[in-house]
Amino acid sequence: MKSWKALCGTTLGALTLAGCSAVHEEPRTTHAPDSDMAVSNPAKDIGALFETYDAEQLALSPIGKSFRGIRDADYDKWDDFSDAAAVRSQELLQSTAATMRAGYNLAGLEGQDALSYRLFDAMAKRSARSFEFREYNYIFDQMNGSQSQLPAFLINIHRVSNAEDAQAYIGRMEKLGPALDQLIAESRRQADAGVMPPDWVYPYVISDIENLLSAGDDNAVLEDFESKVAALDPSAVDATAWVAAAHDAWESSAQPAYERLLAEMKRQQAMAPTDDGIWRFPRGADYYKALLANYTTTDLTADEIHAIGLREVARIHDEMRAIMKQVGFEGTLQEFFAYTRTDDRFFYDSREDYIADAQAAIDKVEKVMPQWFGVLPTDPLVIKPVEAFREKSAGKAFYQRPAPDGSRPGTYYVNLYNLKDMSKNELEALAYHEGLPGHHLQLSIQTQLGDVPPFRRFGGVTAYTEGWGLYSEELGKDMGFYTDPYSDFGRLGMELWRACRLVVDTGIHHKRWSREQAIEYLTDNTPNPDGDIRKAIERYIVFPGQATAYMIGKLKIMELREKARTELGGDFDIRGFHDTILTSGPVPLSILEENVDAWIAGEKGG
Repeated sequence: MKSWKALCGTTLGALTLAGCSAVHEEPRTTHAPDSDMAVSNPAKDIGALFETYDAEQLALSPIGKSFRGIRDADYDKWDDFSDAAAVRSQELLQSTAATMRAGYNLAGLEGQDALSYRLFDAMAKRSARSFEFREYNYIFDQMNGSQSQLPAFLINIHRVSNAEDAQAYIGRMEKLGPALDQLIAESRRQADAGVMPPDWVYPYVISDIENLLSAGDDNAVLEDFESKVAALDPSAVDATAWVAAAHDAWESSAQPAYERLLAEMKRQQAMAPTDDGIWRFPRGADYYKALLANYTTTDLTADEIHAIGLREVARIHDEMRAIMKQVGFEGTLQEFFAYTRTDDRFFYDSREDYIADAQAAIDKVEKVMPQWFGVLPTDPLVIKPVEAFREKSAGKAFYQRPAPDGSRPGTYYVNLYNLKDMSKNELEALAYHEGLPGHHLQLSIQTQLGDVPPFRRFGGVTAYTEGWGLYSEELGKDMGFYTDPYSDFGRLGMELWRACRLVVDTGIHHKRWSREQAIEYLTDNTPNPDGDIRKAIERYIVFPGQATAYMIGKLKIMELREKARTELGGDFDIRGFHDTILTSGPVPLSILEENVDAWIAGEKGG
């Protein structure tokens, strides 16, 4: 069985970057696309192979369809969350890859067709390597647990624009109970086999569940349904009957299932482990090696990644000391950290002020985007606070990509549960990372790449995507922002955070650090407040390996930019460089380097 994280595959949570794919609904026999078609005219027909794969994949996933904006007969359904369904999805991917390898000659393909072949091949191989460890994925945790992601899906993804959509929403609430029961059964089986998150995770999960149960008829899902129905044309709706049916569905199906989930989580809490790293699993070392290879798309070992982290931490500390001198602070770097993490001047008093300033930062960037990019986003961007029912457990900030049909904007979610965890100093860097020129630019362009196969438009490569997000933070300085030295210090703090991730992620899962050791490292080496530090370490524990992708990806993009600037000299065009990075969609770092080398060669050739 796959967890929501494994099913949906994202960066800061399951509903963030790429959306769900490769998940299932009804049992069915999958088959490889017709190989006779494949060999007839490879240059013309390889796109048809990928379209067939995408259609079969979506047929297995009502959730995946909804992320794409598709509303059909499956709009009232959830996916099949069983292990058998995960196996069917993997078989579809691998059989399609086998058909591609047997029926198409890479040497005979050109341009985007050749790139698509290589990307699909690499994706299938990464997936096969990771799939054997699927039993180690947590089903319920504070980061990507189904206890909060299923309600969040209804609130953020399920649109209601007519009577059929409203009935489908009610149908999903009616089926929420069976879906949760399936997940509970799988979680119970895993726990009895010894696969559980650490004991400290359970209070977060239990809090999410109790928030929904204690709210009764005022819970976030019912409130969302009522607000969506209220926005419809009154002459075309039966709002009273629909709201009553929604309440019945919640009370008869979802609520009892959440009560059963609560009981199971309390049972597991009593026997949960106290060790944090995945080294404690029977094949934990192999699992972590596979995760690092998957997330970074490199063959770097855990020890090598740890060493890169220590090197980058030292470099950034030196740059921070320069800012200390600039602002006239007398004392050590650690004393400066303590000052910026505790003084009230660095924090907001209201959520509204934070969101207003984040919007202002995005607006400033938007005005100068044409100077830095030839291809610009076509989707609107909105900033929203994380919903109250999950804000205590959710991450600091994350982005949800737009719907391909334009019906849903790109959304930058900011977690304002505790304003003392959200420094003013970091606001600009965080907005640039999640919004512009970061994930919103990258994912809007990717979503609108109409001439590439769907797996490239809607998939993801973490080192590429998060590498771009972190690169975008530094790009903001090149664009003329961070005029306040404390804001520039915040930018460095965000970069330092990602460098420290290399140290603590490998520390926890490879060097067997405890949660407390990792917290101490971040406390000593970063300016972040205690709550921010604890939440981050807790994220890395339940999401192993993912956090290493940011700095590894960013360092590669910076290396390639410097290479292009050096080789092209006065002919270097920053807009052309950025478009080269973005218009391929997500690619492994080795292929990204090939793309930039080809662009450099093309520029040299005139």
